[in-house]
Amino acid sequence: MARQLTYAERLELISKWKNLPGPSERLRLERAEHMVRRAISLHEPFRGLDITVAPKGSYPNKTNVRGDSDVDIMVRLNAPFHSDGLAGWWFGPPQPPGPWTKDKLREEVHSALTNQFGWVDANHNLAFYVPEVRGSRPSIDVVPCFKWVVYDFSVPGGRLEGSVVYGRHDGKRVINWPELQLANGRAKNDKTNLRYKFVVRVLKSVENDLAEAGVVEALPSYFSECLIYNVPNHVFLAGDFDDAVRASLQEVYRQLTETWFGSLRMLEPNGIKKVFGERQKWTEKHARELIKGALNYLNYGV
Repeated sequence: MARQLTYAERLELISKWKNLPGPSERLRLERAEHMVRRAISLHEPFRGLDITVAPKGSYPNKTNVRGDSDVDIMVRLNAPFHSDGLAGWWFGPPQPPGPWTKDKLREEVHSALTNQFGWVDANHNLAFYVPEVRGSRPSIDVVPCFKWVVYDFSVPGGRLEGSVVYGRHDGKRVINWPELQLANGRAKNDKTNLRYKFVVRVLKSVENDLAEAGVVEALPSYFSECLIYNVPNHVFLAGDFDDAVRASLQEVYRQLTETWFGSLRMLEPNGIKKVFGERQKWTEKHARELIKGALNYLNYGV
């Protein structure tokens, strides 16, 4: 069980945790991204196609923490895009997929990665796993996906764009909104004097310590980002950095335990998906245990 930090220990760790990984670690992350881009650009079947190769998750969002930085990269075929078909009566049916089925896309991405990296683990449901090379680059999860479009006249441009990947084992689709997550995170960070992402990195670091000590179950780092995203902007701005961390964690705990249906109103940083739901890898119980454990570990009290 993790012991409580002293006041001096807490301030020292918060000062460390608030910073992004150093230059050498950033270079390793950039190298991994460059190698995946190169693999896709050199693969002959992809020539002339509208494909986006981009990192997603904590690395591009600058919420990654030192020593815990792998890279998630999407390889997204943008045309033809996929949608749920509900707007076909207005916009017309989507373009036929042609040869680019989900199986064909997965097959070609696998081939491209194998040509670049050698052996690649293709047995996961969604992503290909490229093992780490110590001292050179971190491990890489590469997700083959299609552009996903939802028509919504209430937003600029009349539609929302994300990505959809289909499970290899179950065929179920998983929809993500990486560009919205990036834009919303930047906007919230600007409005909180850069404290939003700082607090996210602190909670991620605390979660790593608590998981290592067996206090909480190891959780995806994105979970911490989701919880802190739901803290109102003004909460981050009161007092110093230590005050911002305390107030943010206490606000999340309040929403989870004291607010009527508060957890049901929580949204992911993309502003669309609910934090808690049947397709998530975590539950409200995980959230309460994590935040309570963090408050105790940092010696803030609950």
